[in-house]
Amino acid sequence: MLDANLKAQLKAYLERVTRPVVITAYSGDVPKAREMDELLAEIAAQSDKITVVAGDPAGHRVPSFALSSPCQDINLTFAGLPMGHEFTSLVLALLQVGGHPPKAEQALLDQIKALDGEMRFETYFSLSCQNCPDVVQALNLMAAINPKVSHVAIDGALFQAEVSSRQVMSVPTIFLNGQPFAAGRMGAEEIVAKLDTGAADRAVEKINAQETFDVLVVGGGPAGAAAAVYAARKGIRTGVVADRFGGQVLDTMAIENFISVPHTEGPKLGAALEAHVRDYDVEIMNLQRAQKLEPVADGYKVTLESGASLTGRSIVLATGARWRKMGVPGEEQYLNKGVAFCPHCDGPLFKGKRVAVIGGGNSGVEAAIDLAGLVAHVTLIEFDKQLRADDVLQRKLRSLANVTILTSAKTTEVIGDGSKVIGLHYENRADGQQQSLAVDGIFVQIGLLPNTEWLRDTLDISPRGEIVVSASGETSLPGVFAAGDCTTTPYKQIIIAAGEGAKAALSAFDHLIRTSAPAAEAAA
Repeated sequence: MLDANLKAQLKAYLERVTRPVVITAYSGDVPKAREMDELLAEIAAQSDKITVVAGDPAGHRVPSFALSSPCQDINLTFAGLPMGHEFTSLVLALLQVGGHPPKAEQALLDQIKALDGEMRFETYFSLSCQNCPDVVQALNLMAAINPKVSHVAIDGALFQAEVSSRQVMSVPTIFLNGQPFAAGRMGAEEIVAKLDTGAADRAVEKINAQETFDVLVVGGGPAGAAAAVYAARKGIRTGVVADRFGGQVLDTMAIENFISVPHTEGPKLGAALEAHVRDYDVEIMNLQRAQKLEPVADGYKVTLESGASLTGRSIVLATGARWRKMGVPGEEQYLNKGVAFCPHCDGPLFKGKRVAVIGGGNSGVEAAIDLAGLVAHVTLIEFDKQLRADDVLQRKLRSLANVTILTSAKTTEVIGDGSKVIGLHYENRADGQQQSLAVDGIFVQIGLLPNTEWLRDTLDISPRGEIVVSASGETSLPGVFAAGDCTTTPYKQIIIAAGEGAKAALSAFDHLIRTSAPAAEAAA
């Protein structure tokens, strides 16, 4: 299953294993079992410290395999074949079970080790989901270092009956001790914060103890990361407060237009952004959402939803944007229960079913094309009289036999049975007639919404909700700058956001040296 190049890379990684690893395979007579056995044999061949043994499949998901080490209490299992995005998760799990120190901050590792009580985690993932590895890797890490934590990573596409019975309609979905725990992308820091009830209070204390920053960046996407790096390089006190470091980039499947990088994936770029920022003396405060911006004696105060607050002599706003919702009845009720935003992540869960895609731009048409290869039928619904996607995408879409295109159609309601989506209502805008469509899933692809609601009464905001900025990134407030997808800067692209972030930081530094002696002295 593994080509020569991948085997060579795997062999090099596995040289870091310091203690024996036992892989117990639960094969049985089911599809994919032979492939799993072949994969495990190839892995074992790359290291003399790895042994594969056959286990009794009774009472286990089949096919699946568990990783353990003699004299270590580790409960870590993969149900299915962790290939695609999850192959890295498998390699990391082998290293961690094999004694290689995990790459994480010591404070986080100490928090994980201190967790008490039996915690049986199950995560449903899909091989095409770029968000799932973060969750799988986080819970595998926890299982590898805390014997009270167990984790099973389950390929939802291979266990469709289980997915249906537990009403899993989006990935990643996490169960804890048999009960729903969380859905969506989460890292170890977020999972531990959800489990450790005192973590939030400790974070507030730590944030409140911070001294005033010369440049305080709000947001951790490409714009925020670039702003932090450019500010820190000036030798001034720099901080970043972010809802989730990496921002919307983490939800991006493939990136092929970031100049000098022919191809990468969002999570990889997000990790690289954070690593680059951490190379500098920058205080990063993650999992914190800004709530209020107000002037104070020597700059501005940012109050967070957690109750903590920070001050900065200058501010760079880089809060980005999020998926725009339809705003119709039933949408919120059935989020992650049939209403989804990521066809790559959640598409495999709808294999053989009927789905709708809302939106006829490039994103919507690309989503419909991808889904058509997985599901029984796709109906694309576009508000306008015609699709807005590029011609090459439209031609491909129209060539697919299991796709229906509805234009001049306005979705008016999401219909469900109380637990999941069963259809939608839409209005034919040509004649005003109300129509119904039976579907099992709805993928919303209608653009982005700036994360600026908390700033509407503070500075100038455009009718589209974007922060109004000058050519140098200045906002209507002196000393406050903005960059990226939350601003009026045209073309919402990663490379543009990064450039605008750098520009905003340089403008903030220029503001400091023109208005205050301390900043000039710090840079001297």
